[in-house]
Amino acid sequence: MFQNRTEALMLALPAALFAGLVFLVPVILLLSESFQTGTGWSLAAYTSFFSETLNRTVFWRTLKLGLEVTAVAAILGYAAAYAIVSMPAGSKGRMIGLVMLPMMISPVARTYAWIVILGRTGIINQALQGLGILDSPARILFTETAVFIGLLQLFLPLMIISLISALENLPKDVVPAARVLGANWFQIFWKVILPLTKEGLVIGGTLVFTGSLTAYITPAILGGSKVLMLETLLYQRVTVANDFVSASVIALVLVAMSFAANLLLKRIATAKAHA
Repeated sequence: MFQNRTEALMLALPAALFAGLVFLVPVILLLSESFQTGTGWSLAAYTSFFSETLNRTVFWRTLKLGLEVTAVAAILGYAAAYAIVSMPAGSKGRMIGLVMLPMMISPVARTYAWIVILGRTGIINQALQGLGILDSPARILFTETAVFIGLLQLFLPLMIISLISALENLPKDVVPAARVLGANWFQIFWKVILPLTKEGLVIGGTLVFTGSLTAYITPAILGGSKVLMLETLLYQRVTVANDFVSASVIALVLVAMSFAANLLLKRIATAKAHA
């Protein structure tokens, strides 16, 4: 299509320059503030940040919820994606549309809907009290459980879509062949489906984990001030404490966690492929 590589690079140069100036340069300047002190460059801001018990608690909570949401999304995503791929073409298109539908609704509206469901007078508490399981309403809102449910509902479609794309490229005869050879469903998934769809899992896992780490609206509404996440803590440090150094530390930690998750998923997928 292009005469040589230089021509292709020249065509891509304007877009690369625009992305660098608009995105990379501001991000680098923001993150560099966390290393700057009055006397030079130092890691003192990171030492100070992680020396506080609250900050460590928020960090581990964010990491834990991100891993939990990603793991459950992978389990549910594989089941849903395999069921959708196995459907006839017409039904498959409708189901993919239903999976994509929540992503067309504002995250604010989707999150506020959980207040109606999880509140003290919400559907779940009314049902549990009606069945005699609870004598008084349980506190579900402003807990880690509420944040987990909200994040899972928010990012599960990304995992399903990524796995649908991977499963559609799965050879049609590998699963029947494994059944003929006597493999059970666990062996079929672990030895056949998972290795051949690992790229979809890496993409979906990265999107879900990164989204769970960086989401602000869902933790802010469903967790409030009782269940702080790194994003909500970052917002507080900027708007309430006017502490831009700590905000830069949190931003760099979020970026590092996102890259580490992607590298780890790729390493696991590569190790599984060589096993």
